[in-house]
Amino acid sequence: MAFSQIRLKILPSVRCLFDKVVQVKVEGLAPHKAVQLRSRLVDDKGVVFKASALYKADESGLVDVSSDPSLGGSYTGVEPMGLLWAMAPETPHKKVVKKNVLSPTLIEIAAHNGDTGELLACETNERGYMAEGMKRIPVQEGRVRGVLFIPPGKGPFPAIVDLYTFGGGLSEQRASLLANKGFVVLALAYYGYQDLPKKPKRLDLEYFEEAANYLQNHPEVFPGIGVISMSHSGALGLSMASFLPGITATVCINGCLANTVIPLHYKDIVIPPLQPNLQNIRMVESGIIDIRNVIPDPTLEKNIASLIPIERASCHFLFAVSEDDHNWTSAVFAKRAAELLGNHGKESFEVVSYPNAGHLLEVPHMPCCSSGFHAALGCAVVFGGEPKAHSEAQLDLWERVQEFFKKHLKSTSAN
Repeated sequence: MAFSQIRLKILPSVRCLFDKVVQVKVEGLAPHKAVQLRSRLVDDKGVVFKASALYKADESGLVDVSSDPSLGGSYTGVEPMGLLWAMAPETPHKKVVKKNVLSPTLIEIAAHNGDTGELLACETNERGYMAEGMKRIPVQEGRVRGVLFIPPGKGPFPAIVDLYTFGGGLSEQRASLLANKGFVVLALAYYGYQDLPKKPKRLDLEYFEEAANYLQNHPEVFPGIGVISMSHSGALGLSMASFLPGITATVCINGCLANTVIPLHYKDIVIPPLQPNLQNIRMVESGIIDIRNVIPDPTLEKNIASLIPIERASCHFLFAVSEDDHNWTSAVFAKRAAELLGNHGKESFEVVSYPNAGHLLEVPHMPCCSSGFHAALGCAVVFGGEPKAHSEAQLDLWERVQEFFKKHLKSTSAN
C-alpha cells in the first residue's frame, strides 16, 4: 500500500466557516482495509482536543465519513461531523477557547493504518468565523465594551446583543457566526474584560441599556433589537427585555428566570441574587461536584424578590433548555417562565427542550464540555451532556435561533 497513492480530502474545501459541514474522504486504500481517522485541535489556550474513529474501506479502497459508519473509537455509526463534535480534551474539564476570530480554528485530520498505526495521509480543516467582507469593530463607547460585527452587503440589518460570557471576558465565536447570517451583532462584555471589573459587586442594567442604545442608533441597524444569552447572562437578557424599550426578541439558553450571584440594579430597583442551597451540592464518582439542585425554585414566595419581572416584557421569547443540564435545573426554570407569562396573558413565547444535552449549548460542531471550571465556585463542576445528543441539540438550536430572529426582527435577505 503506497503512501503516495493515498489521499485524505476535505470537501468542498479545506477552508470553511466553523458552522459548516464538510465531507471527509480517504481514497487509494486497499479494498476493505481498516483505517483509523484521528482529529486534533489545539485551542487558543494551548489545550489539545482529540477524537478517533475506525473505518473500513469499501471494495474500491474508499472511506467516506459522510456515509460510512465508524466501527469504534470516539463514536460509532454514520456521523459526518463526528471527528469534530466527539473531540475530548487531554486536560480534564476544559472547553474549547477561541480568543481571536480573525484566525481560523485548525482541525488536523489524519488517516492511520488500522493495524499498524502508520500515518497514511493528513489534511487540515481551517474553520473560520468571519465571511469575506465582514467588519469587526472593537467598541469602547462610553462605558460599553465589546466587539461589533457588521455583515457584508448593504444595510440596514436586524441587530442582536450577544451576552455570551463564560467566567468573564468576551467570546466572539457565536456573535461572528451569527453576523454571517445577515445580522449586526454586538458581542457585549460585562465583567473581566479590559477596564471592566473582574469581580463586580453589582451589575447595573443601565450599562446594558447604554449598549442597546448604541446598537439601536447605529446607522446599519433596523429598529428593534434582539438579545441572546446563556447561563448566568440569561437573567440579564430577560431583564433587558423586561425593563428596556426596543427589545423585540430574546433568546435565553439554559438560563434562570431569577437573578443569581451578583445584585442587579436599575434606577431605584435592586434585584438581589437568589440564595443557593449549598447543602444540595453533591460529589460525583469522578471527584468533582454536581450543583444541579443548588439553585432553588425562584417562583417560591421566599424567592420572588430575585425573580425577573418578565411579565413586563412586550417581546417574543425563545427558551432553549437542556434536560441533562447539571449547572442548574434550566428545564424547570423555563417551565416556570412559561407559566408566569401565561398567567399574565402572554403568548409570545416558545420553549424547546433537548434530552441528554448539557449546559453549554454552543455553535454547531463544537465539542461537548460535560464538566468545567465554574467561575462563581472556583472549582470544576458537572455540566452534563452526552456528546452525540449535545451535538444534535446545537445543530437544531442554531437553526432555530436564526429563524426566530429573522421572524421577530425586521429582516433582510440574510443567508
